Amino acid sequence: MTDKQYELLTSSRYYLEIRVDGSDDRIDGYFMECQGFERTQEAIEFCQVTPQKWGKDGNSVGRVARTKIPGNSHSGNLILRRGMTVSMAVWDWFSAVEQGNWAKQRRNGDLTLYNQNAIEQARFRFLGAWPIKYKISDVSASNSEFEIEEMELVIDEFSRIK
Repeated sequence: MTDKQYELLTSSRYYLEIRVDGSDDRIDGYFMECQGFERTQEAIEFCQVTPQKWGKDGNSVGRVARTKIPGNSHSGNLILRRGMTVSMAVWDWFSAVEQGNWAKQRRNGDLTLYNQNAIEQARFRFLGAWPIKYKISDVSASNSEFEIEEMELVIDEFSRIK
């Protein structure tokens, strides 16, 4: 058996891949921030009354037992930020959903994390993503920062894959 060497992965070495249909623009991989990659599972608690005797005198009957079982899983929304470019691909995707074509606009994608040698170490896949929010950062004549384009995506499923 060989010992695996584990390296802590940095959050700055990543690549996000999304393909928007009908676009010749390279929009994947240019995101500066990705937030909301999470998967949660609800806990369902139920109570049942047992015929067990309990209490100080031992004459009380009907002890309540609480049990928790796994419930539905839920994926959080993804928030993607990037420096704004002249590309209209992200806006066109949002607009197509807004016009009622959301079922045809669902996309899959991968978030890939790399080690310091630029070798893929972890890959997360999201399925059925479509935009629900589009936002640009505030503008000011005295500001010298990049204009930021933000998009929030609803996703059906999120998982870590090998």
